[in-house]
Amino acid sequence: MTTLQFKTPATRVTVDITAGVTEAARASGVQDGAVLVYCPHTTAGIYINEGADPDVVADVEAFLEEAVPQGRPYRHREGNSPAHIRSILTGNAVTIPLAAGRVMLGRWQHVFLAEFDGPRTRDVYVQILKT
Repeated sequence: MTTLQFKTPATRVTVDITAGVTEAARASGVQDGAVLVYCPHTTAGIYINEGADPDVVADVEAFLEEAVPQGRPYRHREGNSPAHIRSILTGNAVTIPLAAGRVMLGRWQHVFLAEFDGPRTRDVYVQILKT
């Protein structure tokens, strides 16, 4: 397993981690299987979506802000309930096929770490599953 570490610069930010994921897969030497990308944090998430147009990420961030507003009266006393809920909505893991040593993302797809409670240092685990 490979651990990727990211220092997120803001409270809410989306980081493209595709290069780290593909490098971990390449370095494993495994030709066929799957790549599991997992975030072990309850206030961050992992998702796959378009990475070619930065407006897509901006739209996702704006939607999550609107869907889970900061100012609502949450019961969790730490004040980061929106971060927990946004993490549930994005999920904390993705699995990507690996064929002939290549991570099989679609043409426009990238892998993202979504920070909802930063700035922080976040770990992302990349586990190669060999078939």
